[in-house]
Amino acid sequence: MPLVTSKKMLLDAQKGNYAVGAFNVENMEMVKAVIRAAEELKAPVMLQTTPSTIKYGTVETYAAIVAAEAKKTTVPVCLHLDHGNSYELVEQCLKSGYSSIMIDGSKEELEGNIALSRKVTELAKKSGIPVEAELGKVGGKEDDLEVKLDTNTDPMEAVRFVEETGIDSLAVAIGTAHGFYIGTPVLDKERLSLIRSLVTIPLVLHGASGISDEEVKDCVKRGICKVNFATELRAAYTAAVKQLLSDKPETFDPKAYGKAGMEAVTQLVKNRMKVCGCDGKA
Repeated sequence: MPLVTSKKMLLDAQKGNYAVGAFNVENMEMVKAVIRAAEELKAPVMLQTTPSTIKYGTVETYAAIVAAEAKKTTVPVCLHLDHGNSYELVEQCLKSGYSSIMIDGSKEELEGNIALSRKVTELAKKSGIPVEAELGKVGGKEDDLEVKLDTNTDPMEAVRFVEETGIDSLAVAIGTAHGFYIGTPVLDKERLSLIRSLVTIPLVLHGASGISDEEVKDCVKRGICKVNFATELRAAYTAAVKQLLSDKPETFDPKAYGKAGMEAVTQLVKNRMKVCGCDGKA
C-alpha cells in the first residue's frame, strides 16, 4: 500500500497499549528486511533515516526505495525523518514524500527548541504530515550530535512544550542513550509515568538498542507508543556479512552479502516488534 503517516499509527498504538517499532535503515537491503518482518508479523512499521544517512544516499533515493517497497506490502509503512537537524532538511523531506518528521531541537535551550519545533510543525501540517520533537537530551551519539550529559525531560516543561509547539508526538529523555550501553542503563520510569499523566500525545523512546526486553515492555505499559531501534540493526547486518566472509572468503558477489545482512535484520526486527507488542496490529 502507499506510505501512510505516523498520526493514526501512533494514536492506535496509544489506544491499544502497544508501541510501533521504528527502525533506522541505511540501504535498500535494510529497507527490504524491515518491511519483510512487518509483513510476516502483520505489524505496522516506521522506517527512519537520519541526516547522515540522507547525506550518504539522498532524500530522494530513500523516499523512492521505501515507497516502492511499501507498495508491495499489505501492512502500513511510514517513512520518518529521524533527528532532523534543520528546517531546510525538513523541507526537502516533505517535498520528497516523507510521511512523518522529527525535528530535534534538544540541543537548544527550551525557548529555542519551542520556536524551532513550532516552525517545523506549522510547515509540516500544511501537507498533513505529523511531527515528533524531543525535549530533554537523550545521551550518547546520534549522527554528528554527541551528548555527554543526560538531561531528563522535565514533566511540567513537557506540558508547555506540547501546548506551544502543536507537535503530534514527544520523544522523552528518561535515561536512555543512543548507541550501545557500556553499563546497565537506569531508566527513570516514574518520570515517564508522570509525563504520560500530564501529556496526551503519544510518547517516544529513543536509544532502545541494548535495553532489555523487560525494560522496553515496561516503558510501553507506562505510555511509550513508539520505540526507536538503530544501532543494533547496523550491528546485526555487519555481523552477518563478517560471518559470511569468514565462512566463505571466496565470496565476491555483493548480493550474497546483502542476503546475509537482510536475514539477520529481519529476524532482529521481528523480535523487537514482538517486544513492542505491535505484531498482529496491522
